[in-house]
Amino acid sequence: MKVPVRSVIILLCLLSGPVAAEEGMYPISEIHKIDLRGKGLLIEPTALYNAGGVSLIDAIVNIGGCTGSFVSPDGLILTNHHCVFGAVQAASSVQNDYITNGFLARTRSEEIPARGNTVRIIESYRDVSRDVLAAVSDSMGPGERTRAVSAKTKTMVADAERLAPGRRAEVAEMFAGKTYVLFLYTFLKDVRLVYVPPRAIGDFGGEADNWVWPRHTGDFSFLRAYAAPDGSPAEYSPANVPYHPKKYVTVQPAGVDEEDAVFILGYPGRTFRHRTSHFLAYEQDVRMPYVADFYEWQIAVMKEEGRYDRAVALKHDARIKGLANTSKNYRGRLQGMKRLDIVGRKREEERLLQQFILAEPSRKQQYGTLLDDIGKVYREMETTARREMTLDYLRSSSALLSTAFTASEAARERLKPDLERESAYMDRNFARTREGAVSSLKNYYEPTDRTFLKEMLLRASRLGGSDRIPELETIVGGSDPGKTIDAFLDAAYRETRLKDSSVVSALLAGPEELAAGARDPFLNLAHTLEPAYQQLKEVRQQREGTVARLSAKYLDVKQQFLKKDFIPDANSTLRFTCGRIRGYSPADATYQQPITTLRGVVEKTTGVAPFASPQKLLDLNRVEDFGPYRHRRLKSVPVALLYDLDTTGGNSGSPLLNARGELVGVNFDRTFEATINDYAWSPEYSRSIAVDIRYVLWVTEKIGGAVHLLHEMGL
Repeated sequence: MKVPVRSVIILLCLLSGPVAAEEGMYPISEIHKIDLRGKGLLIEPTALYNAGGVSLIDAIVNIGGCTGSFVSPDGLILTNHHCVFGAVQAASSVQNDYITNGFLARTRSEEIPARGNTVRIIESYRDVSRDVLAAVSDSMGPGERTRAVSAKTKTMVADAERLAPGRRAEVAEMFAGKTYVLFLYTFLKDVRLVYVPPRAIGDFGGEADNWVWPRHTGDFSFLRAYAAPDGSPAEYSPANVPYHPKKYVTVQPAGVDEEDAVFILGYPGRTFRHRTSHFLAYEQDVRMPYVADFYEWQIAVMKEEGRYDRAVALKHDARIKGLANTSKNYRGRLQGMKRLDIVGRKREEERLLQQFILAEPSRKQQYGTLLDDIGKVYREMETTARREMTLDYLRSSSALLSTAFTASEAARERLKPDLERESAYMDRNFARTREGAVSSLKNYYEPTDRTFLKEMLLRASRLGGSDRIPELETIVGGSDPGKTIDAFLDAAYRETRLKDSSVVSALLAGPEELAAGARDPFLNLAHTLEPAYQQLKEVRQQREGTVARLSAKYLDVKQQFLKKDFIPDANSTLRFTCGRIRGYSPADATYQQPITTLRGVVEKTTGVAPFASPQKLLDLNRVEDFGPYRHRRLKSVPVALLYDLDTTGGNSGSPLLNARGELVGVNFDRTFEATINDYAWSPEYSRSIAVDIRYVLWVTEKIGGAVHLLHEMGL
């Protein structure tokens, strides 16, 4: 059987369109293959990455799931306001409301800890696929395969960190079940806040403008990394000194203009462009609608709870911001997937791929049932989705129940040999797990916690048949589950000791301490639910092992058909992407310019949050005190930039660099149409957004009065 030439052409057209424009997020191993000059860049590949010397990647940091860049020889880091929002909240109080008013350290001694943040700087990488895959065999079951890969990668990480004390290692799966890379990082644990603009600038437009263009948000902040006096990584100490990076980026205050070439080095989180239609359909029809609806409900509850009390609102600010960002992103993805018929296009691609598989007997024997086998996994997931998501959010929605699970698991896992523990409870991670559990109580507010837990218990009560969670029957069963749930919650919140951070800290000290506090109702509930979560873990290990094996085969046959290699999906490892400062047409007869200005900030200002600009900003604009940051053609200070680079979550805070590798902006968002980037990228509608370096400098100097930071950056 031959595949018609017309079918091949159709598939290639599909793969070159929005669904499969896979090029754009290049791993550092691929940088030398890119024609940088042809893309308008004036920088050599070795200036981007030089395994034997210093290069730009030495100035790029992974910070708390975002990206940042060193902008001075003294460890000054520029990243996004929204990336440090949680740390600013943790440092705030009603008396010192740094979220609302901003924060400025005029001297190094005034810089305060950015709690929960660490900095990673890549040192080296090597392919370890052969070593990892040697740990698995065809005779292994799917769950056994997952556990074998996990055990092997943990051993490799431990070996790498033993040979490089003070460093952090990580094995990243580049192609599922196929290729693995071991990365070694410098790992800095002392990170401090330096300058954070007021929320009226750093979060101007709030959720109303999130994922929207035109944009006028000053989404930037400055941090500083510290090290021990000998330069080695160290926990926070007043004796620590600013970290001196091998490289820092040069700030270019002249900025860029429309059609200028630009590029980004950063740590994009996750993309799913090599997944099948079955995965995409599950995302579109099951998971994302559930999460978006649930998060929007939680946001409404928290806003109402804090409406008249800033102390309560302050506890909720960071959580609201995170949930709102995700829910709006998911709404954009869902709209884009349906508008572009992503699932339908992927199914057509797979229909043609199946024709290719069946056209040759040996391929048919090896891959004939491949696509259907993958489909079976996701069909089974659909049947158990409500139960699984109920268990997921039952645990995570309540701070007290989440803390109870952490304490219970810590006691169990810490008795095992280190390499056999779950990652959070290994020696290399446990200090931060313990710190996170204790610090989470700072944002604990009982009415909200109780409302969230009650909702999840009510959802559990509505599960039927095999979806029922038998461990919860005494709480959610019976003819009136609402009444029994309320009775349980009344007693649990009255009797628990987990509201006390000193108690939680003690419980996490070891199994003996946990046993002493085991009568706590939340610890009892966590213990009761343990079999349900253990069963879920085993199911997911089986599933992960099955998908990894099938995904490797899927990629193999797809490469055979197209006769090309693919760029691996983003996975929080360092990537390069490039393009142009460029507008776009989101609708018929509509063209969006790629640069916004301070004039637009003033036009949007209503005096009511989130469009309430500081009076100082309005006064400076009125007298046109723009300093050297005025754009000649636009006659105002540029605020935000639009460009056709390929980015996703995790690229927040990435430096936007001009053709010579100079800093001209700080990436922070995408347009609503580009929320679909995780599944498909298109030069027509995929646009990313940065705050212009001229606005960063203007705000820092004119609003913040932090001229010393400009001097530190060499300006």
